[in-house]
Amino acid sequence: MKTAQFLALSAVLAALAAPVAAAEEAPSKLEAVPAPPPIPAGVTEDDFEPEVTIIKKGEDTVEEYRHNGKLYMVKVTPPHGVPYYLVDRKGDGVFERETADPKLSVPMWVIKRW
Repeated sequence: MKTAQFLALSAVLAALAAPVAAAEEAPSKLEAVPAPPPIPAGVTEDDFEPEVTIIKKGEDTVEEYRHNGKLYMVKVTPPHGVPYYLVDRKGDGVFERETADPKLSVPMWVIKRW
């Protein structure tokens, strides 16, 4: 019985060691990652950070997120319960409620306005 266990353990260890040995022998074909481009003139790192205002409404804590002065998301945290979000997806002032299981949110940045 012990011989069978030893053989099984040996087979498992050999199976685990084979990929590790192959990875050590394989030459590295990875290329160096180029450095990120510099931040454009007139733009600071603070321009990328949202402005967050925390307000206490009754027992709820409300966090308002703004970018360039425009409100785009509100996080409401009740004293007992799960926080939920109100998100302005299109930038038209209509907020949609999101819970802990949000839908896929594709980044939608404004590149240029006329």
